Amino acid sequence: MRVIAGEHKGRQLKSVPTHKTRPTTDKVKESVFHMIGPFFEGGSALDLFAGSGGLGLEALSRGIDTCVFVDQQQKAIQTIYENLEILDLKERCEVFKTDAWRAIKAASKRGLSFDLIFLDPPYKKFSYKELMEKLLDSQLLAEGGVIVCEHDASEEILDAAGRLQLVKSERYGSNIGVSIYSEGALT
Repeated sequence: MRVIAGEHKGRQLKSVPTHKTRPTTDKVKESVFHMIGPFFEGGSALDLFAGSGGLGLEALSRGIDTCVFVDQQQKAIQTIYENLEILDLKERCEVFKTDAWRAIKAASKRGLSFDLIFLDPPYKKFSYKELMEKLLDSQLLAEGGVIVCEHDASEEILDAAGRLQLVKSERYGSNIGVSIYSEGALT
């Protein structure tokens, strides 16, 4: 696993040493960022269900200013901190060991909003509709923001969630799907 492009291009990242996480492959990560970026001029990101932090770290390397990483597994949290140390990005990030619902509530109380939100929960264990509606109700998605959902390819894809519309959906092999939601077309 590595950073694909940007400031930290080619740098190796550590994976979570457990079978409970499923890191986003480099191929899928590269494709996702070609769909939503590929580079950014600032902004903030939320990597919910972060695992090793690969998606948020890629966003930082490609120009996102700050990122909040959330995972409830201690081994994932340790791996995120190790990867932040490797890339010298600790000053631009916050890391929280909690579940997604508590993280959303806490971020809302702090008045945070994000230009880019990654949702990569354990496959078939969370409702993407509920997650996206909660993010919108909590006003965590900035105007013009994008939500990237990685999911099992067999899962039915939502056409819309609240004010968000499905703008792109791709399948990678037989088990990985990525769906991107925004208020309008990606620029």
